[in-house]
Amino acid sequence: MRPLRASICACLLAACTTLPPYTVPAPGYLRQGLVVVDIDGTLTPRDSAFLEAREGAAQALAAYVRKGYAVVYLSARVPLLQQGLPDWLRRHGFPDGPLHVAQSADNRARVDRFKADVLRVYALRGWRLAFAYGDSSTDFQAYAEAGFRPDQVYAIRRRGDPDCQPGSYVLCLDGWTGPLPGLERELAPTR
Repeated sequence: MRPLRASICACLLAACTTLPPYTVPAPGYLRQGLVVVDIDGTLTPRDSAFLEAREGAAQALAAYVRKGYAVVYLSARVPLLQQGLPDWLRRHGFPDGPLHVAQSADNRARVDRFKADVLRVYALRGWRLAFAYGDSSTDFQAYAEAGFRPDQVYAIRRRGDPDCQPGSYVLCLDGWTGPLPGLERELAPTR
């Protein structure tokens, strides 16, 4: 019985650890375009519906990748819910890309600052901040602080909410399927 208890305790403790910080890579080529996406409420229908993926989200991000853009994922999830994120992204068909998660309680308390700080490092490394998607006012604030113009930012309305959260963005989308048909046709390659 003791080995079973020890195994259960080890599993529970492992689930409470934070994913390791991800190093910001250099762009594949000078000024490669970067698409930034929040996870909870943006790739999922709501913050609390974190096991479900929004219809069309993976396909829309894959369209960016086919045009030469890189995708970066941001999340301020608590450590207990961070561990499953890499598998969740793979399982739902999202393109590969760096995943940055809040590393501390301070990061989670100041989500806008955490996300803006990560994105500033990308800009300093030579990435071109091209497009950003989010569902919350803290996402939009972070994108503005990092240097995104409102015409580069898209809001995704949370399922069940009548409107998008307040912030600076060009368009409030009901989800990912609406813009999907025109995205690949109208999107200019990043080079």
